[in-house]
Amino acid sequence: MHELAVTESILEIALRHAPSREPVRIIGLYLVIGQLSSIVDDSIQFYWDIISEGTLAQGALLHFRRIPAEMSCQNCGNRYAPSEQALACPRCSSVQIQLVTGDEFYLESIEVEG
Repeated sequence: MHELAVTESILEIALRHAPSREPVRIIGLYLVIGQLSSIVDDSIQFYWDIISEGTLAQGALLHFRRIPAEMSCQNCGNRYAPSEQALACPRCSSVQIQLVTGDEFYLESIEVEG
């Protein structure tokens, strides 16, 4: 259910950053979501359709770009995509690892018309 709060934040940011000249309509939002984030695209879309109704963003399309997870081994420096079974480094088996990409979630751009 946290997607509702997240979607409300997206709408608030989009409305705050839309150009102030009239008439303007937000027609697209471009979201970047990491593979390991807990954000569910379909849930965001579902809530978006409800909460954007009656705003400048009503009918705007949401575009999702997923970023794959990438880990970095702190022992050997290996960078790799983790498997579903294990996060340990496949080269040296170390568990001293750091997430490089995959937990992102941000609004990359807003497309407006008007």
